[in-house]
Amino acid sequence: MPAPAPPPTPAAPPPLRRLVRKGWRNVRAASARQLAVSGMLLVSALLLILFSWNVPVIGDAEDSLYDLRAFVMAPQVEQDPRIQIVAYTDQTLRNVRKRSPLDRALLARSLRRLDGMGAKAIGIDILFDQPQDEDEDLIAALRAMKTPTFVAYADLATNKDDINYEQQEYLRAFMKRVEGTNVHPASIRLSNYQGATRVWPSIEPGLPPLLGRAMIAAAGQGEERAFAGYTGSIRYRRAASDAPVFSSIPIDLFAAPAGADADMTTALSAQVAGRYVLIGGQIIDTDQVTTALTGYTGATVPGIEVHAETIAQMLDGARKSPVLGWQRLVVALLVVGAAAFTALIDLKPWKMAPLLIVQLLAIGGLPFLLESRDVDTYGTPAFGWLGGWLLAFIAVSGAVRASGAVERRFAQDALGKYLPRDIAQEIIDNPEKLTLSGAKRELYILFSDLEGFTQLSHQLEPEVVARLLNDYLDRLSSVVLEYGGVIDKYVGDAVVAFWGAPIARPDDGRNAALAGHAMWQAGEAFRQSIDPALPPVGRTRVGQHFGEAVVGNFGGERRIQYTALGDAMNTAARLEAANKALGTSVIASREFVERSGLDWWRPLGSVVLRGRSRPVEVFEPAPDFPEADRAALNAAVVRIATDTAGALAQIEGLAQRHPDDRALAKLAERTGTLEGTKAYVLA
Repeated sequence: MPAPAPPPTPAAPPPLRRLVRKGWRNVRAASARQLAVSGMLLVSALLLILFSWNVPVIGDAEDSLYDLRAFVMAPQVEQDPRIQIVAYTDQTLRNVRKRSPLDRALLARSLRRLDGMGAKAIGIDILFDQPQDEDEDLIAALRAMKTPTFVAYADLATNKDDINYEQQEYLRAFMKRVEGTNVHPASIRLSNYQGATRVWPSIEPGLPPLLGRAMIAAAGQGEERAFAGYTGSIRYRRAASDAPVFSSIPIDLFAAPAGADADMTTALSAQVAGRYVLIGGQIIDTDQVTTALTGYTGATVPGIEVHAETIAQMLDGARKSPVLGWQRLVVALLVVGAAAFTALIDLKPWKMAPLLIVQLLAIGGLPFLLESRDVDTYGTPAFGWLGGWLLAFIAVSGAVRASGAVERRFAQDALGKYLPRDIAQEIIDNPEKLTLSGAKRELYILFSDLEGFTQLSHQLEPEVVARLLNDYLDRLSSVVLEYGGVIDKYVGDAVVAFWGAPIARPDDGRNAALAGHAMWQAGEAFRQSIDPALPPVGRTRVGQHFGEAVVGNFGGERRIQYTALGDAMNTAARLEAANKALGTSVIASREFVERSGLDWWRPLGSVVLRGRSRPVEVFEPAPDFPEADRAALNAAVVRIATDTAGALAQIEGLAQRHPDDRALAKLAERTGTLEGTKAYVLA
């Protein structure tokens, strides 16, 4: 016994280059209109990436994504020991029974006490823009300051929402009274672009330096020089513990006389010495700022804390590197190119999914990576990259799919003339299956033939023969495809079809049986449709058998045919030819009948087909045959093997009840001649 054949080696996946080349070929085959639309979309994708921050709604999305990066990548730190906030709190306002403007007498007393505690520099984030009774006391305290002190300054041109003309004139007059001392003006201007303070304010001509810059320039070691001209992102930090990032002491504690409480003075001095001190409000409903972290922490912060963050950023030398214009252009081109390249790869969606996921994760994750490396990603088109990639992918895939759809429809229509639609689609989706190979499969095989058509063709003009033949084959082919069969070949007016390959279905046997009967009916309808002036056409005969055959693609490099080969095919052909002798139009072997799942069959005995030695039990579909007569016929055919005479009598009785039934008459005729094997040998 020969060894079983080894299982076929799975086909290797097609090389990427071939897949891309196929996609590019589809693009070139697209219509001019489709190419124009795709080109416009590609340009739009590039513009979206480059200018996403300036597009309404999309710009808001960019802000939100930046805030997410700023929050996720914000350093988590313990309380900063270099900066001390001295704050007017809500409790302070209740204690002094004065809410606005802030009590300046309290500030004057606090400044006198702070001046001797060793602060590096003092910044006052309070605008003195209107007169108060305590102004003389405050000016005296300011003029006496030995510590470098910087007072908030705002200009109508740049802070029109915070100050008016009269207030600005008073502020200028106030600052003139402290000129020539250790007290200097400093800008408290903050950027509120797109509703949040995310970046350092722009540097405006005529304004004094920013409060934090001025304080470090006066008392630091030149850290501010690295931030000359810097208008990039503010590096916000998050508290690593319950303690806030910046220590805050109510200003009330500094307002007591210097000798009032020695221990308190010592404690306060320890908090102030060597630090940058910021004085301002930490009041719930006043001077609250939305930052890049607000959307995720849910809290705004006092403006004084933003100034504290800028001081800490300078002290840490954390100047963020900008993404240059040419770098953004290069990345934009890479993103659009990656999307276009990916769209050219002609794979099924589930096979493409890993590549798509990797690219989208890389594009979405790059801004976070840059943010973690101290790159200023404010203005970096994170949403623009994703949106541009998607738009470019749609642009190119639209051209690929549009052209491919035309080709696929053409191929499906062409294959659909021979194969069921689902089988045709599988071959289109997996063209690598069209290889020169074969495999053994169990098939339901059908052969049909049109009786007398060859003789008829000699009597008619070739054009008439071609028209009739095409009409006939079209009718029968439609039946095969309707019932899910594969058209193997046409041999003149004969149709060869099978079920069970390349895709086997549970209902193949039933469909094949129904198709055989329907093909005979289609043949009868064709006979009725022929012009009566033409010679008559004979019956359509069908033979059906179930057996093993080798099925696959056979041929050469220039032409292949999907077909089945083997003895089972020959058996089905001989069964078709046997119809003439049996007086039938459709017959099937027992192997076929038992697997059809239908109960309409009636037995017609055993026959030895031409060129064969073993008998075959044959059956005819007879859906309108009475059930009682069907049972009687079954019993009679079984009786042939043991009592031929008795069986003949029963069959003749049935034939007399159905005088127009040629198949019964022929069965009675054959039974009367049986000898030996009890199987009728066909000539």
